[in-house]
Amino acid sequence: MADRSFLQWPFFDDVHRDIADRADDWAACTLGDIDHSNLDTTCKTLVSALGDAGWLRLTAVDPMDDTSRIDVRSLCILRETLARHDGLADFAFAMQGLGTGAISLFGTAEQKLEWLSQTREGKALSAFALSEPASGSDVANMAMTATRDGDGYVLNGEKTWISNGGIADVYTVFARTGEAPGAKGLSVFIVPADTPGLEIAERLDVVAPHPLARLRFADCRIPASAMIGAPGAGFRIAMSVLDVFRSTVAAAALGFARRALDESLARVSERELFGAPMSDLQMVQGHIAEMALDVDASALLVYRAAWLKDQGAPRVSREAAMAKLYATDHAQDVIDKAVQLHGGDGVRKGHIVESLYREIRALRIYEGASDVQKVVIARQTLANAKGD
Repeated sequence: MADRSFLQWPFFDDVHRDIADRADDWAACTLGDIDHSNLDTTCKTLVSALGDAGWLRLTAVDPMDDTSRIDVRSLCILRETLARHDGLADFAFAMQGLGTGAISLFGTAEQKLEWLSQTREGKALSAFALSEPASGSDVANMAMTATRDGDGYVLNGEKTWISNGGIADVYTVFARTGEAPGAKGLSVFIVPADTPGLEIAERLDVVAPHPLARLRFADCRIPASAMIGAPGAGFRIAMSVLDVFRSTVAAAALGFARRALDESLARVSERELFGAPMSDLQMVQGHIAEMALDVDASALLVYRAAWLKDQGAPRVSREAAMAKLYATDHAQDVIDKAVQLHGGDGVRKGHIVESLYREIRALRIYEGASDVQKVVIARQTLANAKGD
């Protein structure tokens, strides 16, 4: 049984505790026998199941309610819970939110009604197309272009490492429209998957399999109404979306770490060494203490960032970066200790700890690598010290 005492922290309301209880029950009943052998089919099935259960309604604003907003604490609770049960389920949930984040935050009423009504019910899969072969974390160096042509735009270029690439029904695509140099010349567009000129150039395999692809846009024509927000606002929109969803990456890492700690507690309590339970060994106790410390410290950073955003803070870049950096890096440490405590079983393919070991690594890279988070934290801290 995972520790649930953190739900009594003042970051949470009763609604969050109710979500945590129901999500854990649902995941325990639904995710126990997930078949990972066919990624595309399984992800589509998971999105459908998450939609039927109502969980995807948390990933985007209600297009029929002008007062609706995204509650980041609820997103974090769902991602932590799903990651603790099944990494692919967490992926399926998270991409529905990230992929439509720009529409939720900056879309027109028509754009929201057309797409959010589908993604929130699990009827359409979404994807966030930001990274490029030569510009991952350096978004301002984006090369893909969107050229104005009559009553529309023509997209040319490539995107890579796109989650849900190849199975998404809609992509939010960032491209250079040229209003100004660098970051000020980017815009973002809604591109349905069946748009002529958009092709899946390559499917990408990674250590913890998820649907990923490189996309190619060749004279891909879209209407001007496909733009989200204003021309040249793409960088600001991307950063605003990441400001919301970066904390949830940390929450997923926290879920992986909690599962690793739970598995380790069971292991050291049940297994004997030298005529006594492993848990009697001081070296083992030291590992458990460090793992518990890392889990609680991560949770405090995750839910502080989420709480601040839900309280109306315009930006939580520093807090979200701290949460992502600490939670992902230290989840790696927690899981590594879990592998060590499990001995040979820890590296046996198919064991939950071995799976966690593969799952966690990517979280220290996507949505801003750990080194980039350090830059964000340092710059904001220095700016705060100067009173900027």
